[in-house]
Amino acid sequence: MALYSDKVMEHFINPRNVGVIEDADGIGEAGNAKCGDIMKMYLKIEDDIIKDVKFETFGCASAIASSSMATELIKGKPVSEAMMLTNKAVAEALDGLPAYKMHCSVLAEEAIQKALDDYNEKHKK
Repeated sequence: MALYSDKVMEHFINPRNVGVIEDADGIGEAGNAKCGDIMKMYLKIEDDIIKDVKFETFGCASAIASSSMATELIKGKPVSEAMMLTNKAVAEALDGLPAYKMHCSVLAEEAIQKALDDYNEKHKK
């Protein structure tokens, strides 16, 4: 059995939404000192809809794939729906992650939550 699913490999080799949004409405960062993975998420929100989302991730294949998939899952969605994104949903969308790599999906969830918190704080929601 392969270590990673085809979806994990696809999002690792061809990650979606990589980059920075210079005038982001919300920015969130999450990291894991144990493994060294660091994720930074940038959100552009208009009329309570996530119009654009970008990420920068320093980490392993699972971290990059989780970041990429997480951005795909929230792009175009209402803020209220994005706030409900879970690491389990990210992992399931990737057709699973090895148990010892599940923390990567947790980092993606945390980075998005922190970006949404940053947006809400800036807009006092």
